[in-house]
Amino acid sequence: MRGFVDAPRGGPSTEVRLTAYDGGVARPRFDRVATEEPLEIRLRAGGSTQSVAITMRTPGNDFELAAGFLYAEGLVDERAALRGITYCLDRDVEAEQRYNVVSVELAGGELPSLAGIERHFATTSACGVCGKASLDALRARGLAALPSDSDASLEAGTLVALPDALRAAQGVFATTGGLHAAALFDLAGTLVAVREDVGRHNALDKLIGWALMAGRLPLTRTAILVSGRASFELAQKAIVAGAPILAAVSAPSSLAIAVAREFGLTLAGFVRGARFNVYTGERRILAGARASE
Repeated sequence: MRGFVDAPRGGPSTEVRLTAYDGGVARPRFDRVATEEPLEIRLRAGGSTQSVAITMRTPGNDFELAAGFLYAEGLVDERAALRGITYCLDRDVEAEQRYNVVSVELAGGELPSLAGIERHFATTSACGVCGKASLDALRARGLAALPSDSDASLEAGTLVALPDALRAAQGVFATTGGLHAAALFDLAGTLVAVREDVGRHNALDKLIGWALMAGRLPLTRTAILVSGRASFELAQKAIVAGAPILAAVSAPSSLAIAVAREFGLTLAGFVRGARFNVYTGERRILAGARASE
């Protein structure tokens, strides 16, 4: 098996010149900002090539991003389906752009159907599926509900400690202040892996891609924490990856709550300080005493 180690040309942050104003005084200075560049994901099989998606991302872990995206969209269902992942070497692509194109070679002899892919178009780092996906699409895809194992539970005290652990592991965020993150924890609250990106969905795709290539899917008995809000797409990805708990430091959307409820995902939001809200699947959160309503 070949081509599974990516070495991007650029870095996750870029130095820029700016003018800082403080107390009415302007001073020139340099700072670092999160790098944002396009990434095109292409599929190859049986001598054919198909462009699948273009997303704006932070360079780094590009192969994980491609693998995670393909897994979350149902185009591959196991690591063995991936024969290799490489940056583009096609002569029709300009040299400076070759690290912005990833080619995924599939083990099968034919390209999969892209008819049901919700993001088979250019996206931005912020929008993801842009509201096009729906619960009906997930039902039609045959996505199974998560197992309702009683032992896949998380102590409330463990949950509220996760944001600090995530922030401590966000190396690029500490430099730029401008990246989202997705982190995987075991049920004891130990950080397993973290990925950063300018896009929320990209950060989670990178995390899922890491798990796929490390042979760790499904993500049973784990919790995923995301640094922003919990959207429909992030809830969908957590379910596809088999993670029973998704927590966010900000708010969930109504559709994220709906998909979490239907597919048995525990969804927590506003995990800040000693407080949080549980919107679905509260049986997995061991909160101790409960106040009467």
